[in-house]
Amino acid sequence: MKRTGPFVRVAFRARRLSKSRLLLGSLFALGLVPVAGFAGGLFDSDDLPIVLKTQGSFMPGGAVVTNPGTFDPIALTPDGQTIHGDHAYAQYQVPLNARRYPLVMWHGGGQFTKTWETTPDGRDGFQNIFLRQRYTTYLIDQPRRGNAGRATTNGTIAAVPGPGPTGEQGIFIRFRLGLWPNYFPNVQFSHDPEALNQWWRQQTPDTATTTNDQATDPVAAMFNQIGPAVLLTHSAGGVLGWITATKSSNVRGVYAYEPVTQVFPEGQVPPPIDSGPLGPITGTPIPLSSFLKLTKIPIEIIWGDNFPITGQPPSKYPDLEVWQGRYTMAQKFVDLVNKYGGHAHMTHLPDIGIKGNTHFAMSDLNNKQIAGLLGKWLHDNRLDGEQRGW
Repeated sequence: MKRTGPFVRVAFRARRLSKSRLLLGSLFALGLVPVAGFAGGLFDSDDLPIVLKTQGSFMPGGAVVTNPGTFDPIALTPDGQTIHGDHAYAQYQVPLNARRYPLVMWHGGGQFTKTWETTPDGRDGFQNIFLRQRYTTYLIDQPRRGNAGRATTNGTIAAVPGPGPTGEQGIFIRFRLGLWPNYFPNVQFSHDPEALNQWWRQQTPDTATTTNDQATDPVAAMFNQIGPAVLLTHSAGGVLGWITATKSSNVRGVYAYEPVTQVFPEGQVPPPIDSGPLGPITGTPIPLSSFLKLTKIPIEIIWGDNFPITGQPPSKYPDLEVWQGRYTMAQKFVDLVNKYGGHAHMTHLPDIGIKGNTHFAMSDLNNKQIAGLLGKWLHDNRLDGEQRGW
């Protein structure tokens, strides 16, 4: 969108003059400062200031464990004492003149809110990109992870490299940066050693084993508290997103980046898909009545590059071949949702000319282009707040 008009010139000067910042905020609140759009697919808006109405955080859901007996404030024995845990953590930012539907961003396995924040090489992540477009953002840490690390059961955290993909060189391959120590030739990830250092440091462990219900109940409670919103998920967070959408009608759409596990109605789970040494890819059964709730909302699944998809020759590298099975199972999920009258779709980025994306498309070098695809999907499904929503 071409930037013209006096209000945009005020916006540019506002970065230099503190008094003008107040005027800019007023213009945003009145909707008088135009914002860049997604029509071109590539969204470039670093020069748009982030103007917030408010920000904060809270802990939705969770459990309380209470010891028997009566607490003695002198003896300080365990009797009658409590521990609060198993909640989620939600960090929110609300821009001025916010759009109708917030975006809730859920990390994947071994990750936390950092997935959606500043990229490993220091650029805007999805949090900032969409704040600049007036979307309220909620970044969550699932229970027993990151800022929601307090569990009500004991856990064990191993602090040793490996084996396999739990070590950093294994993760480098599994998440498709390349074949260690070499990057894929077209990879959309910075080759700066500091970017890799930062990316490795955003891995974080679970403090205790977590069931699907323990992970999803607090997030469903959050949706019931904040109202209608769109859910973005990543990787292992994908199956949790599907389940959460069956638990709260306030989930108005799900946009999933490479969900590694899918849900299916009980009795209709596809046979396991062999993925070589890493074991079979399986589906998660849920009641048919729950699955049918997923047919009432728009669903999009995004897949990146540098792994064999359905019908292509298998890879000799187990950490790459595993994605073929996950991709195939995701297509079965999409097909079944649509068979029941739903609105699901799957996009393989290389098929539309977008090459080199890793498992972390939201923070890759072309993440503005990836954001543009999401922006268009939100608009097409009337979830961008500029039209009547679903």
